[in-house]
Amino acid sequence: MTLPLPDRSPHSAEFEISPESLERARARLAKKWAYLVSKTTYIPMAQLEIERRLVELVDVLFTTMRTEPFSADGATDVGARLVELNFAGRASLRRTVEVLGKSLLGMTDLLPVDRLPERVVGLLGALTSGYVEAVRLSIFTQQENLNRALIKAAQDAQRDSKASEARFDEVFTSSSSGIAITDLDGVFVRANAALGEILDHAPAAFEGLSLFDVIAPEDVAPVRNGLRELADGKSERLRQRRTMLGKDGEAVQAHLAISLLRDGDGNPNHYVVIVGDDTELTLLQGQLSHQSLHDVLTGLPNRQFFTTRLERVLRHADQTFGVTMYHLDLDAFSVIANGLGAPVAEALLKSVAERLRSIFAGESAMVARLGGDEFGVLVQNEAGTPDVVRTVEQINEVLAEPLYVDGNGVASSACIGVVHRPHPDIEAAELLRLADMTLRRAKRNGSRQWGVYDPAQSERDRARFGLAATMPGAWESGEVGVYSRPLAKLDDGRTVAVEALLRWEHPELGQLPHTRCVELAEQIGLVMPLGTWLLRSACQSMAERQVPLGVGLTPYQAADPDLVGEVLQVLEDTGLDPARLQLGVPVRALLSDCGEAADNLAVLADAGIGIVLDGFGTSATDLAFVEDLPVRGVRLAASLVRLQAERSGRSALDRSLTELIAHVHAAGATVIVDGVETPAQLDWWRSAGADFGLGRMFPVLS
Repeated sequence: MTLPLPDRSPHSAEFEISPESLERARARLAKKWAYLVSKTTYIPMAQLEIERRLVELVDVLFTTMRTEPFSADGATDVGARLVELNFAGRASLRRTVEVLGKSLLGMTDLLPVDRLPERVVGLLGALTSGYVEAVRLSIFTQQENLNRALIKAAQDAQRDSKASEARFDEVFTSSSSGIAITDLDGVFVRANAALGEILDHAPAAFEGLSLFDVIAPEDVAPVRNGLRELADGKSERLRQRRTMLGKDGEAVQAHLAISLLRDGDGNPNHYVVIVGDDTELTLLQGQLSHQSLHDVLTGLPNRQFFTTRLERVLRHADQTFGVTMYHLDLDAFSVIANGLGAPVAEALLKSVAERLRSIFAGESAMVARLGGDEFGVLVQNEAGTPDVVRTVEQINEVLAEPLYVDGNGVASSACIGVVHRPHPDIEAAELLRLADMTLRRAKRNGSRQWGVYDPAQSERDRARFGLAATMPGAWESGEVGVYSRPLAKLDDGRTVAVEALLRWEHPELGQLPHTRCVELAEQIGLVMPLGTWLLRSACQSMAERQVPLGVGLTPYQAADPDLVGEVLQVLEDTGLDPARLQLGVPVRALLSDCGEAADNLAVLADAGIGIVLDGFGTSATDLAFVEDLPVRGVRLAASLVRLQAERSGRSALDRSLTELIAHVHAAGATVIVDGVETPAQLDWWRSAGADFGLGRMFPVLS
């Protein structure tokens, strides 16, 4: 009949994007970020303090994302700040990039931002750059502290005593940093073992060489100029990041710190050169950059990388052949994950990634994991590129081959949405949206389905989705309201009850009926709170009247574990007698394996609430429900009522309906017919034995 669930005023602010709700959303992001990152390293702060610090950084990121013109420089400071706060574990940056990459794309107040995915990628890149640079500077600071100690020890050794010289020798020989003494021409006088290890030379091999022999040719001039400035007193210390040459000319990324030594008279006589190996740090920077743009499990590009590449390809694609995008969603992935566990599911994802790579290996194509069990493929078409039908067939054939994990052969087909040769001026975000809509349309037809983007159908879908998306605001503003229609006895037309229904007074489309409101509400997850509001509003309006009230439930509501408590709470709050309330329970809700709807029905009936089975008569098991459950009445399925109106006079159909009504009466229940539109229909159903009716033959009350 209608719907109910969570208590809500028609002017609820739950769907309003307010500063308070945005602040809560940012706080939730910071809390999630703090939880994930705190598991990667030791942070000498309480959890609440960590969350407070990260809320400040989230605010910086949000401001950066929304600033015009866009510049990701603010995120560089955030990366450096993370290192200052000691969020510098081995996996800290990866966790940070993952949580921010997923969350920023879905934040409500960022949805209007132009080129949002591209900005997110730029933001994460800048954050990574700032993070790595801060790590490097931290290491350099540590090296500088060591350098000062070494230089002081060296100066003391020359100026003071043999004890100082011994102390310098100890530091010189045991240091993990490479240390060398050169003359003013850069010729090595002495080198420690650590320098030999860094450059893969024995210490004795430095004899006769100069510093410039082990520096890459392109870096010799800057170093030579720096030494000259030291000797001239223009600077106190030279710090440069340069490429040095190891054995066989192998490049070594190094940080040089060079200071001038003076003799007892203050005249320059030697240089102290301290070398830090930055090779691993450089490799780490490359790895972190790769991780921020690739899926860790499959190694495929992630959504951020895919979106950025999409922008570039669309701008430069061959206009003759264009591009084709395939959006895949595995059909049985959740079954495999829940039935066989995460290791098998992960193995399947990696297998699907490899198989997709092999399918498109001969094409100019990018395969990406867009998230969960969804994959994207972008093909730059050429003259010999296979057509869409052949490509889809090949994908299905390859994915159908089982993968054996621990003796279990698993495979998952896929539904595929295809956008073939979109307009070259289309935005990347719009192309992704069209591919996703096409995929969702294909999935509605079952497993292993595929479809090609249809502009006309897409426009219809977009209008439907857009209408559903605006429903929360319409409810809050009062456009969605409650009206009543009478339930009448067919034998005399007397009103015996009223049914509460939803109606949307849309400013452009006019009145949208109850069934349309329910359909739209289910699409956006609004049906449960809207249903409870309908029940509460109807009970409040009928509390002072002595007419019974009918309210219908959707299948989701009927099976909701909280249904009984919420219905009883509404009755208590409004003062409506349970005996005056009649709830409609869809028959198909009782067919669920979990049995929750049947349990709810029984408990509500025990509380004195009348139960009517909606959509009755299309299954052979329907009569069993009437016989086994405490049902007061049934409402015949709309399809049966329409069929009778279209084929009135067909003896077999008329006889079947009359017999069905007789069986219901024999089980102790009454029969309701919804859709009595004409006097002829009224006469027929009355003669067939139906008890009550709804429809145009009975005027709407309010």
